[in-house]
Amino acid sequence: MLIRSVEKRRPRRLVRAVLCCLASIGFSVPPALPTDNLPVEPDLNLRIEEVYDHEARLFLMLYSLKGDGTIDYVTGRSVIEHQRSHYGNPVYYTEPHPLFYWWNHQMWNDPERDGVNGNERLYLENVEFDVSRYKPCTFNGQSC
Repeated sequence: MLIRSVEKRRPRRLVRAVLCCLASIGFSVPPALPTDNLPVEPDLNLRIEEVYDHEARLFLMLYSLKGDGTIDYVTGRSVIEHQRSHYGNPVYYTEPHPLFYWWNHQMWNDPERDGVNGNERLYLENVEFDVSRYKPCTFNGQSC
């Protein structure tokens, strides 16, 4: 009788162990990545504007991939140093590769700053890039 009760417990223990293993494996699986792959940084000919974010110390490059003047791709590089040229124009010394990318209503983070190579992380989804944040003159409808 004692043997039977031990045998009855073994399948329960085995089931519990299997369920615990499956649960731990399920929690360790990384979340699914978006189906759209982040395109590489566009050619400078597609750049329509540059903006410096003083608060975040980021140099933003705004691109129009379609060439219609609509901003649809943005990169943000960390600024190492900035100064004025002899003519009074700002000069920014930045990291060689962006820290973040904004494309297709998604913001991507590249903490290793090694360019688009597949190791970028999706930071935010369903986000719009608002250029008016950087241009106070657009708040009242005036052109800059």
